[in-house]
Amino acid sequence: MPFVLSLDEGTTSARAALYDEQGRSVAMESAAIQCRYPQAGWVEQDAEEIWNAQLYAARLLLDHAGLPPSQIIAAGITNQRETTIVWDRATGRPVAPAIVWQCRRTAPFCAELARSASASEITRRTGLEIDAYFSGSKIRWTLENTPDGRQRARDGELLFGNVDTWLIWRLTNGAAHVTDPTNASRTMLMNLETGAWDEEMLRILDVPRAMLPRIAPSSGVKGSIVGEHFGAEIPIAGVAGDQQAALAGQACFRAGLSKNTYGTGCFALMHTGGRLPVSRNRLLGTRAASIETDGRPQYALEGSVFVAGAAVQWLRDKLGLIQSAADSEALASSTADTGGVYVVPAFVGLGAPHWDAGARGIITGLTRSSDRAHIVRAALESIAYQTRELIDAMQMDAGECILELRVDGGAAVNNFLMQFQADILGCPIVRPVDVETTALGAAYLAGLAVGFWKSAAEVESFWRAERHFEPAMDESTRDRLFSGWQDAVARCRR
Repeated sequence: MPFVLSLDEGTTSARAALYDEQGRSVAMESAAIQCRYPQAGWVEQDAEEIWNAQLYAARLLLDHAGLPPSQIIAAGITNQRETTIVWDRATGRPVAPAIVWQCRRTAPFCAELARSASASEITRRTGLEIDAYFSGSKIRWTLENTPDGRQRARDGELLFGNVDTWLIWRLTNGAAHVTDPTNASRTMLMNLETGAWDEEMLRILDVPRAMLPRIAPSSGVKGSIVGEHFGAEIPIAGVAGDQQAALAGQACFRAGLSKNTYGTGCFALMHTGGRLPVSRNRLLGTRAASIETDGRPQYALEGSVFVAGAAVQWLRDKLGLIQSAADSEALASSTADTGGVYVVPAFVGLGAPHWDAGARGIITGLTRSSDRAHIVRAALESIAYQTRELIDAMQMDAGECILELRVDGGAAVNNFLMQFQADILGCPIVRPVDVETTALGAAYLAGLAVGFWKSAAEVESFWRAERHFEPAMDESTRDRLFSGWQDAVARCRR
């Protein structure tokens, strides 16, 4: 029986999974990846650690599954987006740490750019708000802080890639320097409409064209994993950034379907089909993974929250209020409410719809009776409040209400959070049987490219709901709680 291999390299772990012909996960393994915080607001990773973790997870998977590599028909790759790696073409070694998507080191430059005469044209070309979140300013910073970096990049000696491109380069032993439109659309260097690198954006950010990867369709063979890595050559047939992969994994292939992923951050996407999205409420236009045989571009409207599941990690690792992420659900459920406490986890600023790099985390409403249960519950509720801000903006842009929100990601298994999300949104939340939809989406893209699955309709038929969460909160309570959140957000902004 053939299988599809999915490599899912996230912010905190690298995963590898196998999927059968019914789109079912038959095995999964993972390896942790560390983040470093050398200065306030800076977030880095070791690109070699990223590669080694992904390689280890995949080899462990194949070993534990007892599967001959010849049974793997294709591989799909999905990745943390925007994280920026620059490496030496000749040696294959990174010339600097990977700058993680959360990193704010280029915020001053981006703030200056946002005040410039080019600001509106940048958003028109790229679909993006000007922010340190995206790769372009990170590439610029790396070249400026690498000896002879820009000249070496112009000469083709240095290469850039997001994590997808880095993994493909290593898996193919340098034979393929390639990305896909979903990842390229997050660099602030790609023209959203044409799907090509934008010469004006390259000029504005002073990024040499010679260092950029080729942009190829998300579903299609990009190259082959060389035999030395897993024991057989395997075509890399699907690539998508993690959130667009999750959109595919949730079978959101048609305009109007929406999902929210609860990971390190929170990412809500609404598929807009072939319509180029233009947001009036500071959301992002981005590429969705296209699986149509005619290659027509597909788009999505996206809202991004920088800190979601990372807030739960903070409760565990920095405050010691919980022993594990799973403890947060029981502790939050042990109290009827937060006692007026709000946690705004703006550790690296605020994402959509605020885009405030200067905002910092805050806890408000503390009294003598506040305890750890109140703080833990407030941290979980902050994830739902931030999601509501995204969905409210999305509904205003779309001019219609979202009838249901499909959810996935690690925190989606938290029943307290999902019920509160339904309550504060006032719409049903639908959790699928397989919440690891990021890896699943990458597998779908690869399998469709090689004919393992025949069509999007076949893939849609695999989707199954595990649980529906219906809103149970009255409107006045919903409005009162959300008003308190808005007040807390206003207090954390400078």
